[in-house]
Amino acid sequence: MNPETLNKLPPILQKNLDKDLCVCNNVLKRDIINAITNGAHTIEQIKAKTYATEGTECCKKQIERLIECLVIEKEKD
Repeated sequence: MNPETLNKLPPILQKNLDKDLCVCNNVLKRDIINAITNGAHTIEQIKAKTYATEGTECCKKQIERLIECLVIEKEKD
């Protein structure tokens, strides 16, 4: 993951990259960010690439925030 990608995120979202964001399926935050930067711009696309949100969906809001920071902000530019 390049530093430019991380700079798009608020400081709080730059932390714990190597910890599970999706604890149900043991998906690292880093893997979700990589999926987003590689074209997965919806929850369904991220689910297909990483299996995140297939459990209790407790990570869904955090993933939506990552999408907002990495994709939606980019589209505004």
